[in-house]
Amino acid sequence: MKKILLAGDIGGTKTWVSLWEAGRHGVVCLLEKQFASGDFDRFEDLLSEFLRETPGLVTAACFGVAGPVEQGICHTTNLPWLLSEKALADYLPGAKIKLLNDLEAAAHGVIRLSENQLLELNPNAQSKINANRAVIAAGTGLGEALIIRHGSQDIIVATEGGHCDFAPNSPLQDLLLAKLRKELGGHVSYERLVSGPGLAVIYQFLRKEGVAPEAPTLAASLAKQDPAPLISEWGLEKGDKLCLETLNLFASLYGAETGNLVLKSLALGGVYLAGGIAVKILPILQQGEFMRAFCDKGRFGSMLAQVSVKVVLNPKVVLEGAKQVALQLIE
Repeated sequence: MKKILLAGDIGGTKTWVSLWEAGRHGVVCLLEKQFASGDFDRFEDLLSEFLRETPGLVTAACFGVAGPVEQGICHTTNLPWLLSEKALADYLPGAKIKLLNDLEAAAHGVIRLSENQLLELNPNAQSKINANRAVIAAGTGLGEALIIRHGSQDIIVATEGGHCDFAPNSPLQDLLLAKLRKELGGHVSYERLVSGPGLAVIYQFLRKEGVAPEAPTLAASLAKQDPAPLISEWGLEKGDKLCLETLNLFASLYGAETGNLVLKSLALGGVYLAGGIAVKILPILQQGEFMRAFCDKGRFGSMLAQVSVKVVLNPKVVLEGAKQVALQLIE
């Protein structure tokens, strides 16, 4: 008997939704669409538009959501949405429903990726199969999840580690923290910097500090468009010094927090960089500043120098993980 699965990747900027048919011969994608999250007041409104093309009743649904999920409820971090398994069950009568943190869903997807969907950043990586792993993803926010090895099984644990305190590692970063603390009125998390909005924060900080002059044409564009892709484009394609300095500092902060995550979870089996930003700035990550900051952990630097750090090349890893969990709901 054929069953219909619904999977979603709900992010602060965009939301992916896909529909699958599961039968004796495997799972086949029926429909997949991307939506601008900000165009909808509620997730249910987005689903209504998507499900107009549904070929039948949904059997099971799983959604990876950018925010903490507690007792089946999630207030999205970067969207004014409230999602609950109960409300979605009422909306999709008869369907089994599961909400996951988006990085938890990403972890479910990562453990099923083939090697050609991953790219190693650490040339000195040593494979450790029976060890913990971790996932970190910079996008609209900064997500983190753990893949804990227990015997022969992987136990996936959601976290909100991206909201932990930002720890500077240089005089310039000390100044950055002091200025951000003043602007924000207190706590400064890694997400404030290692994210799409964080790229803009770093850029403006370096501009005000006179690290490099700002191109007038870019300044005009930044006032009208999303800064993050512009900064990446001008740095990577045009060699703009201020943008390159921004990307290099971003890579250093990303590497430092990735190393922190490995230490806190003892993820000697490797760490995966998911999210849209890593792939877009891959040449910067490969230049070495990321790995230098990753390994800059004092007495544990030599241990981190052997840990695998892989960039996830598949942009739909959250969606893949959500689909796999939806499939488990009907097994």
